[in-house]
Amino acid sequence: MSQDHTMPDEFGPDDPDTEAIEQALAETRERLAGVPADVVVSNHAMGLYELAAIHLTAEPPRLADAALAIDAVSCLVDGLGERLGESHETLATALATLKMAYVERAKQTRP
Repeated sequence: MSQDHTMPDEFGPDDPDTEAIEQALAETRERLAGVPADVVVSNHAMGLYELAAIHLTAEPPRLADAALAIDAVSCLVDGLGERLGESHETLATALATLKMAYVERAKQTRP
C-alpha cells in the first residue's frame, strides 16, 4: 500500500500475468457466486470485528478507528438483523462485547 493508502498499480495491460490474474478473478467470482450472501456479509462483519479489536488492543488504543469499525459492525448487525441468518445472534453478541471493550479502553486512557 502506498503512503496515500491506495493500492499500487503493479499490473499493466501488457503484463504477461494479466491473463492469469483475470482467470483467477473469474474463478473466485464463480466460487463466491455459489455462497449465500448472508454468509459472505457475516464474514465481512467478522472482519470488521477483528479490525475493531486490533485498534482497541493497540498501545495506545486507537479509539477513533475502533469506533468506526464498531459502527460499521453495528450498521450490518442492527441494520440487517435476522437477514444475516444463523450468524445474527453470534454477531449481535460480538457487537455487544466490542462496545463494552470500547468503554473499558476509553476509561483506561482518560487522565
